[in-house]
Amino acid sequence: MIRLCVVTGSRADYGLLLPVIERIRDEKDFTLSLLATGSHLDTRYGNSSLSLEAIGIEFDETVEMNLASDSPYGICTSMGVEMIGITQAYHRLNPDMILLLGDRYEIFTAASAALILRIPVAHIHGGELSSGAFDDSLRHGITKMSYLHFTSTLAYKKRVIQMGESPDRVFFVGSLGIERIQSMKFLTKQELENSLSLNLSKPIALITYHCATLDSMDETMQFAPLLSALESFPQLYVVFTGSNSDPGGGKINEMIHQYVKQHPHHSATFPTLGSQCYLSLMKHSQIVAGNSSSGILEAPFLKIPSINIGKRQDGRIKPDSVITCGCSTSDIQIAIENALAFDWHKAMKNPYECSDTSKQILVRIKQAFASGIQLNKKFYDIDWSL
Repeated sequence: MIRLCVVTGSRADYGLLLPVIERIRDEKDFTLSLLATGSHLDTRYGNSSLSLEAIGIEFDETVEMNLASDSPYGICTSMGVEMIGITQAYHRLNPDMILLLGDRYEIFTAASAALILRIPVAHIHGGELSSGAFDDSLRHGITKMSYLHFTSTLAYKKRVIQMGESPDRVFFVGSLGIERIQSMKFLTKQELENSLSLNLSKPIALITYHCATLDSMDETMQFAPLLSALESFPQLYVVFTGSNSDPGGGKINEMIHQYVKQHPHHSATFPTLGSQCYLSLMKHSQIVAGNSSSGILEAPFLKIPSINIGKRQDGRIKPDSVITCGCSTSDIQIAIENALAFDWHKAMKNPYECSDTSKQILVRIKQAFASGIQLNKKFYDIDWSL
C-alpha cells in the first residue's frame, strides 16, 4: 500500500488536483492523506477549506502560514512558518510520497521539506514558463527537488529533461484541468444566479488577475488599465475572482471592490468560487480575461476566448483562442473586441489535451515503487550529438 500525501495551497491547485484525488480514493493500492495550507486557511482569500469541508471534503492536516502580509518580507516569513508546520505534519502522516502541483511558494516550501526529510516528490505541471512572475523560478526549483514529473504538454516534458531529469521519470500526461472539465457536472446559469445572487442576463466577462511579481510597475498601475478598458463595454456583466496571496494581491482586491461598488448593477466580486462554480461560470461566459493560467488551460477547452494581459504568462504554450495583449487600456480594449468576435473555426487542436491524465499519473507512481525509488538521482546529460 502506497501512502500518498497530496498537498494543496490554494483554490487553484485544488481544483486541478480533484481528478487525481478522487482516483486515489478509489484505488486499492493507495491510501490518501490531504494536507491544506496557504490561502485555504485565510479568511482574506475566502477560507476555501471551510467551503470544501461543507461539501464533505476533509483534510487530514492543515498547516497555517500566517499570511498577515502580502509584502515580500511577509511572504518570506509565512514560508518559514509553513516549513515548521509542514515538517511536523509530514512526521505525523509518514507518507511514502508527496504529490504536488504547480509553482507557488506554498508548494515550493512543501517540496523543500520533503527533500530534506527524504520523502520522494511527484510533481505535476513542471517544465512550463511564466517569466513575468517569480513562480517561474519556484517551478523549476520544485522540478529539481522532485523524483517523478508529470507534464501537461510534450514540449514541457522535453524541457524537464533538458533540466537534467532522466527521461524514464518524466511523463507527458496532459492537463488535469481538462480531465476535471470532462467529468464535471456544470451548474446551469439559473443555478449560478441562485447560488451567487447574481443577475446573469447580460454576456459575462470572467476576470482573474494576479500580480506580475517580476514587473517593476506598481500593482495598481498594472491593474488599472484593465478596469479602465472595461468601462468601454457596458454590455458585459463583469465577474471578478479575487487575486491570490502574492505581493500586491491585497491592493488589486481593494481596487476590485472599489470598481464593483461603483458599478453595482453590472459587476460582482468573489474571493473564491470553488472549482465547480468557477468553471460553470466560465462555461457560461462570453470572454475570460486577466493573466491566470486558467485562461490558457481550461477556457480554450470550454471554447471560451480568453485575453491574456501582460507578461505574467510569458513562455506558456497558448492555444489559438488565447489573445495576448499589452497592459495599456487601448491594447486591452482591442483584445476584448477581438475576443468577442473570435472565430472558433480557425482554432487548432488544444496542446494540453490527453486522455486518462489522473490514471496515467497513478500508474506511473505504482511502477516507480515497483521498480524501486533511488533518491540519489543522477543529473541526466543530453547527448547533443543526436
